[in-house]
This record gives sequence, C-alpha cells and structure tokens, in this order.
Amino acid sequence: MFDINEQLKKLPEKPGVYLMKDESGGIIYVGKAISLKNRVRQYFQSLKNHPAKVRAMVANIVEFEYIITDSEVEALMLESNLIKKHRPKYNILLRDDKHYPYLKVTLGEKYPRVLKTRRVLKDGARYFGPYINVGAVNQTLEILKKFYPLRTCGKNLEKANDRPCLNYHIHRCLGPCKGDVHHEDYMKMIQDVILFLSGKQDELLKELERRMQKAAENMDFERAAEYRDQMKAIESIMEKQKVVVAADVDQDIIASAREGQEVCVMVFFVRGGKLMGREHYMLDCEVEDGQGEILSSFMKQFYGGTAFVPKEILIEEEFEDQQVVEQWLSTIKGSKMLIKHPLRGEKKELLDLARKNAREIFEHFRDKLIKDKEKSVGALEELATLLQLREIPYRIEAFDISNIQGTDSVASMVVFENGKPKNSDYRRFKIKTVEGANDYGSMQEVVYRRFRKGLEEQAMIKEKGIADLEGKFSKMPKLILIDGGLGHLNAIRDVLNALGVDIPLAGMVKDDRHRTRGLIYQGEEIELNQYPNAFQLVGRVQEEAHRFAITYHKSLRGKTSVQSVLDEIPGIGEKRRVALLRHFGSIDKIKKASLEELGAVEGMNRGAALQVQQFLLNRKG
Repeated sequence: MFDINEQLKKLPEKPGVYLMKDESGGIIYVGKAISLKNRVRQYFQSLKNHPAKVRAMVANIVEFEYIITDSEVEALMLESNLIKKHRPKYNILLRDDKHYPYLKVTLGEKYPRVLKTRRVLKDGARYFGPYINVGAVNQTLEILKKFYPLRTCGKNLEKANDRPCLNYHIHRCLGPCKGDVHHEDYMKMIQDVILFLSGKQDELLKELERRMQKAAENMDFERAAEYRDQMKAIESIMEKQKVVVAADVDQDIIASAREGQEVCVMVFFVRGGKLMGREHYMLDCEVEDGQGEILSSFMKQFYGGTAFVPKEILIEEEFEDQQVVEQWLSTIKGSKMLIKHPLRGEKKELLDLARKNAREIFEHFRDKLIKDKEKSVGALEELATLLQLREIPYRIEAFDISNIQGTDSVASMVVFENGKPKNSDYRRFKIKTVEGANDYGSMQEVVYRRFRKGLEEQAMIKEKGIADLEGKFSKMPKLILIDGGLGHLNAIRDVLNALGVDIPLAGMVKDDRHRTRGLIYQGEEIELNQYPNAFQLVGRVQEEAHRFAITYHKSLRGKTSVQSVLDEIPGIGEKRRVALLRHFGSIDKIKKASLEELGAVEGMNRGAALQVQQFLLNRKG
C-alpha cells in the first residue's frame, strides 16, 4: 500500500521529474522541479487555496513516483518526453501532434543522400525543416535531383557492384556504386545542397555564377549553361519567399488567440530573413491556466521532437521557467539561442502579425465549432423529444459485446458528450464471470461493474468533500445505449434497478444490412429515419461502440494465439518463450529461423532449439 504522507517525507531536495498516478496506475500528470521535495509537497498543502484543476488532480492521486536528474534543464527534457509519451489528463496538451517532413542529408555516409523523412534521429545526418507545405518539399527534391544527380538508393557501396540502378541510366545519379564520380566532386554538390537548404541561396548563387564564368572562359559552354539553369531555378524559388526582416536571421514567432478553454497558437517560420511558412496548433486548457503556463507547455511539446531550433524565438509574454527552456533549447541547438519578448520595433510588428493570423484562424475554427455544436445539439434535442426525456442527454454512454463462438468475450463502453466522442472516457472490459456466448450475462456484468464503481467513487467524493473531483466512473450519463434488443434491455434494467440507478435506457437495433434502424425504448421501437440528426448521431455511437469492442477483441485474440502456439512446445518455459519473441518479434520469424539462430537466443540450447524447430515445422498452419 502506497502511503503518500510517508513518501512525501522521503522526497529529495534535488531536481527531477515527478509522475502523479491514479488508482489504475495511469499517469495523470507529469511535472518538473528544481526541488522535488518542495514542489511535490506543495500539491498536498493548503488544498483549498489551489485552483479547481489542481484540487481535482490531487483528489485523484493515489501514488506518485519521481526521477532524479542532474539539473533543471535535464528535468525539462525528461518532462517533455514523458508528456509526449503518456499524454497525461491534467497537462496542457497539443490537440494534434503534427509531424511535418524534414529533408535529411545523410552526412554519416561516404556518399551522402538527400531524403524526405518524418523521423528525426541522432544519426550524424543533417536535418532541414520542418516543412509545412509537403508539395514544396517534393518540388525542392525534384529540383535538387535535376541539378544535383546524387544517389538515392541505400546500396552498400563498400561491396563491389557493377549493376547500377535506373537513375544512373537516365542521368539522375552519377553512379558512385560504379566508381564513376570522384568523392571530392560529389561532396562539392553536397555542400551546394546544404547551402540551398540552409536558406543561403544568395551565397550559392554567387558560387554558381563564379563557376559559370569559369566554364565560359574555358569554352565549356555546355557546363556554363547548366550552371545558368541552376541559377534560374533557385531565383524562381527565392521570388516565392517573402522577405520579412532585414537581417539574415532564423526566427520562430509564436503568438496565440484564446477564448475560455480553447487556444490557437500560431507559429511563423522565418529562415534567412524570409517567411518560409506558418502553422497553427490547437490546445485544450483550463480557464485558470495563465498565458505563460500555456506558452511554456506548448514550447516544450513543440520543440521536444524538432530537429531545428532557430537562433531566436519571439513570444508575446515572458513565462516562469523561460530561462530553463532557453537553456534546454540551446542544448538541442548546440549553440546559444534566445527567447525574446519584443515591446517595439520590427520584431513587435512581426509578433502582432502572427497574433492577427492566430485570431483569424481561431475565428474560423470557432465558427466551425459553433456549426458543429448546433448540429450536435439539434441531434440531442431530437433524441430528448423522441424519448420524452426530462433533460437533454448531453452525455451518452453506449455498450457493446464482442466474442468469437463465446471465447475471449470483451465489452466496450464509449462516451459521447455534446454529440462528440470523448475518447478519454472510453473504457474496455474483459468478461470475468460469464462463460460462453452469453450476451445477456456479459452485458449485465459490464453494466454492473461500471455503475457500481461509479456509485463507489461518488460516495468517496462526498466523503472527501471536494465538489469538483472527477473519478474514472463517477460522472453518470444522461442516457444509456446498448447494442441489442428487448431481451438485452430487460436484462440491463434488472441490474440498474438492483443498484438503484435511474437513467434512461435504450437499445440500438439494426436492419438486415447491419445498419442502424432505430431505438427500442420502454418496450417500443422508434424509427429514426424521419429525424436525420438523431439518426446520424445514434449511427455514429453504434459504429463507435462496435469498433472499439472489435479492436480490443482482436488485440487480445492476437496475444492469445501467439501465447498458445509457444505454450504447446514441450520443454519451452515462460522465460524461453519471452526470449524468443523478444529476439525474433513474431511466430513467423521464429519459424523461419535456422537451428543456429534459435540456439543463439538467450536461455536456449541446441536441444531446445531443435524442439522448437521440429514442433513449428510439423504444426499445421
């Protein structure tokens, strides 16, 4: 049993990261601290003085753990990675973690390549980006291929190879695999490409002009014409790039627009003094979250996975841990960078421009949100009228069962709030007390477990006296929908009555084509085809409940089938099974492995390897 008070006494006065966990062991918040002892203790002191969001989080904390780091900057780096990995409920999160393409120059290779990638690795390569316009990336690659015939294949050039690929024959590659190009000449092209991608086109143009003049002087007019064409292509691209600052500088300009819990953050990307693109990001936050807190959270998530950190980042407002974030970003960049809050001049004008764009995007987003909300509210109002409900069912919970011939029965619970899926509240259940294909019994078990738990959480909330605490099941729906007919409804109603739960209950019925037909409510079937908004909503709910149940069932079935195959092999215990799967990754790869490869796995010997090989070879399927 985790004793929070005892563990608080053991906290060290060192920098690090702390992870708050709920009763299921799920991570609900990740934070960093210069002193773990002081920071974590603060959450549990003077609870009434904390904002509502913090009070709700603390009431859900069952245990915590921490990781000590050498500095606050290291703590910030770890915090950023853990937030991205776990996406905790009480952290401010980017709603959509966009992964834009980069261009990668593989400098770790003797003859480097230029590739498009969405993954940034510490592999000695040089990355350029991110590029917001994917079409522009492809266009840039095509221009580079045309004027710089670099290799694109992943061949091992150390091995002798006299069969070059198609690109060599169509003059799109100089053929380093055949030894047809000097390494020095090849690397000159790579340096040109790096100048181009670094935004130093002016410098590249001067170099190309020098080469063109020299080629002309040497009467090599064909080569001079090639240089001229390269210069025209580069100048054409430069014309499309707007100069926004006089200095040759790399900047990110970050501004935002906000109303309530919705925030739109706009980032302008300035490279070499030219505006290369812009992108917006939507965040969910709490009303009491300050501008500085939102900005800090955004920057940690945004730059946590990026390859490029500019020399300057311009922001609207300074924030508490700005100095630490600046040190962290300087570490990523490998040189000193600055976070600035300009109050006047050219930089302030750029920030104002970014803010105007953020507001414009936000207004568009809000208008769309309003239209969607009107449609969703219309559907909920139709449902309330059809079922003669006392109140509009703003929260709907739907249940579905999945099994194959009665095995591995599972259930899904999906949640729709205000007519939209609320994925964070979805729940999955393994059926524990029912054997075989018994839909009624399985549905009864799941509904009992869900609402019994909800009642227990509500009792705990009342006991603690914290009105805004929210548990995993304490929030009750205004309408329950189940995938089934009258028999299912009667079985579920018995469970709800036994628990003393009085919530409207309806069954979702399908037609011969397995599409939503209507609802069964209070013993009668209600057709929905005359109510388009309600019809679409119920159809989405039913499909989502079915999808979620099927997905869970498939994942369990896959694990079970893998487990059962290895379980059947005599003399192969759990440790060997785990080692085999960890080494090869799948049953198919284990089947294809040689006797020597099997024997080389940790914990295996020749006899055990022979046993595995013979069993899998003789096994049908």
